[in-house]
Amino acid sequence: MKTKNLLLAASCMFIAISVTFTSCKKKEDKVDESGQASSDSRQAISENDASIDDINKTVSDYPLMHGRTSGSAQSAATICGLSVDTTGSYMGTIKLNYNGTTCNNRTRTGSVRLTIINYTSGQRWKMIGCQMKVEYLAYRVTRASDGEYVELNGIQTLTNVSGGTWWDLFINNQPNLVSSVTGTNLSVNFNGAGTASYNINRKFTYTYNPTTIVLTCVGEGIGTSGSLSNLENFGTTRDGDLFTSQVTTPIVWNTTCGSWAPLSGQLVIKVPSRGLVLDCLFGVNSSGTSIAVGSNQCAYGWKLDWTFGPNNGTKTIGYW
Repeated sequence: MKTKNLLLAASCMFIAISVTFTSCKKKEDKVDESGQASSDSRQAISENDASIDDINKTVSDYPLMHGRTSGSAQSAATICGLSVDTTGSYMGTIKLNYNGTTCNNRTRTGSVRLTIINYTSGQRWKMIGCQMKVEYLAYRVTRASDGEYVELNGIQTLTNVSGGTWWDLFINNQPNLVSSVTGTNLSVNFNGAGTASYNINRKFTYTYNPTTIVLTCVGEGIGTSGSLSNLENFGTTRDGDLFTSQVTTPIVWNTTCGSWAPLSGQLVIKVPSRGLVLDCLFGVNSSGTSIAVGSNQCAYGWKLDWTFGPNNGTKTIGYW
């Protein structure tokens, strides 16, 4: 039971990274008159993370994909609105189909096809460096409360950088578990009103301390564009404006403080054509100064420095 709870916590932490990268959104809407370019990116990142979470859960429960010699598939029964087509699993391909069931104010339709690259050569998801092709096929997430939706089409690559699984991290004392998601020109449509093109490049490193029973996750941007590096997303908005979202300092979470309270990290979002810059610094005290938190301690909140055309300002926001 203890291990099962830790696995659930790990899954939640994967989604929690999206909350970190989304935490600028409320202030951003007040800064950017259109409330569109950067909030669109945050919404797409969040839904992309949610789908990757489904993928990790599902693949882990299918021995032919995962690399176990035994086990049963249980994910399809526990993820709301999801069924799994395993017709091609003997060749390393399965398809996640969403049936339009509304769960927690989200209605999902469309499909996501997963293919382990070089499966016929013996690659399995638990192996170091194993890559999985992720194809979004009209994957649409609709907010039930107002009918607004985001639809993803295109291809990404999910990589098991470290090798191993949650079992190895928690039970076999593997020092860390590292994965990345990369892709170019992911097509993201917002409510039929416009389509953005995103290049999402992110890495997650999980560590676990069995003594304190604390799971820690570090989120990084690993993309490059021109002279910029450490980008977690860049591309063009639905209006055709270029934008970048750069993780200038890796964003760190742990299960002590929770998904809503990063210990440290910094994210800078820019839309040059609009003169918009959002600089989000996580893990600060009430004065907006970065602090080093100790064991069983958490930071006060995060600081937002913003520029929008000729205007600018600073605000410190508490996590609680």
